[in-house]
Amino acid sequence: MSASNAAVTAESLFREVFWPLYPDDARADLGRARSTNANPARNPHLEAHLDDAARVFVAMAPLALGLRAEDLTLDTTDASIHRLSMQLTKEARDRLLAEGQVGTADSALFNFVVHGAAYVGACIVHGHGGRWAVRRPLWESLALLSTPAGDLELPIFHWWLKALADDARATLADRYRTHVEVPRAAPLALPVIAPEDRKLPKLTNVRFDVFCKYLRANLPELKDVGKDFPSQERFDELGFKHLSFMLVGGGRMLVVSGPTPYGLHAYWLTRSGFEKSAFWPCDAVPAPMIRRAEGDKLEVMMSVGGRLRSFELLYWGL
Repeated sequence: MSASNAAVTAESLFREVFWPLYPDDARADLGRARSTNANPARNPHLEAHLDDAARVFVAMAPLALGLRAEDLTLDTTDASIHRLSMQLTKEARDRLLAEGQVGTADSALFNFVVHGAAYVGACIVHGHGGRWAVRRPLWESLALLSTPAGDLELPIFHWWLKALADDARATLADRYRTHVEVPRAAPLALPVIAPEDRKLPKLTNVRFDVFCKYLRANLPELKDVGKDFPSQERFDELGFKHLSFMLVGGGRMLVVSGPTPYGLHAYWLTRSGFEKSAFWPCDAVPAPMIRRAEGDKLEVMMSVGGRLRSFELLYWGL
């Protein structure tokens, strides 16, 4: 890319690194290329090219990132996506941008991303029962995934572009977790903590020690909040105004939520303890909240900049 202090965006990466390498027919009508099935006969050889690209990535990625293979362990598991995502720093991006001529097939970043998109897709196809929707060029291919939340078309290449931008709002792992791991989760396989209709009063005097005493008194089945739950210091410094507790999924998960001076925090716990968390910046008034919605959904309600907002999410989290 041009040597300047201009921000690197998903659009600038696409325009300068990838667009010059699109075939003429795709450049003439990109929208059509992105929506047209390039493998209507399900030719296995085309999909095999994507698997080959994923295998190339497994071999090339550690060296490209300055790591040993055993430090990255790209074994097509969900965990490997999280390990990979942690290495996709701006420094690594800029180092790859500097290798090879940008806008040509010699660009290190071009090769890293197009093979990386195939690798993430392979994790979805082989690890979650997905399938490829082949596009031209191949790196634009989508991963199709059936989930309890519906059938999804996952634009993996675009996840990479957004994750590598200076203004990235989510990492590659964040998008993978949101669009693959969470929708494909099997919460019904979790052990029940307690009956879902158990009454759990609001906690108004919120300190970590009081929170632990509350759980022992109201949910003795939950023996531990888990090693990844916020530390006592972190929990107390958040300054919760109150905490609400809700058993969901037939009592298999506990949702703990409450407002702080900064917004709404929520934690999901299973019988093994901490599972995941979420935070939404919002106004203090009216007080934000999470409540049950229809089906397997929760509704998050809040005010942002004086405007009321609400949205739904699956009960097992983001």
